[in-house]
Amino acid sequence: MLKIDIHTHILPREIPDWKGRFGYGGFIRLEHHKSCCARMLKDDGKFFREVEDNIWSAERRIGECDSVGVNVQVLSTVPVMFSYWAKPHDGAEISKFLNDGIAEIVAKFPKRFIGLGTVPMQDTTLAIQELERCKQIGLVGVQIGTNVNQLNLGEPQFFDFFTACENLGMAVFVHPWEMMGEAEMQKYWLPWLVGMPAETSRAICSLIFSGVLEKCKNLRICFAHGGGSFPATIGRIEHGFEMRPDLVAVDNPLNPRNYLGKFWLDSLVHEPAMLDYLVKIVGADKVALGTDYPFPLGEPEPGKLIESCGFDGETKAKLLHDAALSWLNLKKEIFEVTDKNG
Repeated sequence: MLKIDIHTHILPREIPDWKGRFGYGGFIRLEHHKSCCARMLKDDGKFFREVEDNIWSAERRIGECDSVGVNVQVLSTVPVMFSYWAKPHDGAEISKFLNDGIAEIVAKFPKRFIGLGTVPMQDTTLAIQELERCKQIGLVGVQIGTNVNQLNLGEPQFFDFFTACENLGMAVFVHPWEMMGEAEMQKYWLPWLVGMPAETSRAICSLIFSGVLEKCKNLRICFAHGGGSFPATIGRIEHGFEMRPDLVAVDNPLNPRNYLGKFWLDSLVHEPAMLDYLVKIVGADKVALGTDYPFPLGEPEPGKLIESCGFDGETKAKLLHDAALSWLNLKKEIFEVTDKNG
């Protein structure tokens, strides 16, 4: 059965010296300290994480995909590369560099990879310009963060961007980053274990309560990590909406539960009972296989969770490829013949 992984991250092997080019720091660089490995470092030398060559080598990715039965990966940058804090035109230059790299890989292996771009969300005009260019170079959507310099996605200055995504037919993938409270909970990896799920719920709630999802009914938007803590707390969110509409329903009078099934989630929830719950509340046609490849919080065996839940064949097909194809607005037929040469 065709298997499409919508949540994978990629970097170029060589990253420019952005600090030298722009005259200020904070950017990520790669230190290739040994064969097939690199350290991701802030340009002040602060260590971020170790990565292997599967983060930049399309050929190694294809080999690993073949070994676990993944036919197609959707490529997006590592969220730390968003650089929303940078000066807008500098952020736009970084976005162009990253997007050209993804587009090049997609063009080389069109049956194995689908591309999502990144855009400088700190400036809506520049973000829309790069969104339009992403479509021109063959990318089918964009990945954005759950907040923009701690501004919620439902803030008015971002509305034109979502309208542009809707009008251009570009899919949107929302990924947590810059987790709220991160500085206060560094111990025990809590930003990744607690902050990330909360960030994704923050983004969903903001887009619902602000009215963005109501006004952009044809926006094809997907949220990482199974929607974070949103699905597990929808009862509390709905209760708050009903009990304190003066605080919650100020911009959108509709019950947040109405939006279940109107956006997509990936399947990366690590727990069979939780995946079964997602399918029940949003529908299998709105849950797509996602693994967070190649990072340690991802699913090591793509699709194993889906296949362990006892779903029937039709449901499994939706989870493994149909939901992804509908979100990306692509046809299954273009991926039916897949080989190591793309």
